[in-house]
Amino acid sequence: MEKLPFPPSEAIIFSDEKLYVCLASYPLTRGHVIVAWKDDVIDLHSLFRADYEYLMDIVDIARNSLLEMYHVEKVYLLYLDEVKHVHWHLVPRYEEKGLNVLNHTPSKTEDFGDMEELSSIFLQKQSGYG
Repeated sequence: MEKLPFPPSEAIIFSDEKLYVCLASYPLTRGHVIVAWKDDVIDLHSLFRADYEYLMDIVDIARNSLLEMYHVEKVYLLYLDEVKHVHWHLVPRYEEKGLNVLNHTPSKTEDFGDMEELSSIFLQKQSGYG
């Protein structure tokens, strides 16, 4: 199993003992976020039910945070298992629809200027979740 690269600290929106939420280092669109499980787990079905539910709650909070932060109508949730490690890509949809958003070649970014505001929104939504 490949290990997911740990993101730079300035990209981390939220982190706890189980997972982290960060801005993507190779974003498809502005606000592209990754929610990654920290332990080596190769598939969603390998998670215990409580862990799966926790992961999906965090994905939901992250999606709602992106909707508010970027004023978009949709955020695509992509579960891609190319690295055999549980993680979600959350990609805000701007002008393009459908799979067209995946036709871009992402380039590396070191601009994580949205992290502080996005982290604040995320923590507010997390505290009121459930």
